[in-house]
Amino acid sequence: MVAPRIDRETTNEIVRQFGSKPEMLVQILQAIVMRSGWVSEETIRQLADELNLSRADVFGVVTYYHDFRREPPGEHIVKICQAEACQAMGGRELTDHARRSLGAGLHETKDDVTLEPVYCLGNCACAPAVMIDGKTHGRVTQLRFDELVGAIKERR
Repeated sequence: MVAPRIDRETTNEIVRQFGSKPEMLVQILQAIVMRSGWVSEETIRQLADELNLSRADVFGVVTYYHDFRREPPGEHIVKICQAEACQAMGGRELTDHARRSLGAGLHETKDDVTLEPVYCLGNCACAPAVMIDGKTHGRVTQLRFDELVGAIKERR
């Protein structure tokens, strides 16, 4: 399932909700991502026009924050913590396993599952941590990862 591209009218409505203020760009982008899951090139151009910013300004914010995707995500989002506590407890190995298991690199989608790094899930005591479709899981082993991903694939 491909996430829908947000149309010009919807983008305009979101911008108006935030008072058409350029300083509200991050919040506007968050609202757009909540609706469609990603920010298209067309939306970047429209935001620049509507907020009186350069396209480079908007593009810079979109590419700086990891939650602002420029490509449509898969139906399921798998985030693996890359922070120090998770790395110390096997997070790098888990990430390597996830890449092999899903057949996708970080920031890639395969079979409607998007694999993304995240730099702290606030679950350090239960490292390594993974978030799947907004739900955090702790002490995730390679076997547990396969079980979790298997469960989301079964629900399709």
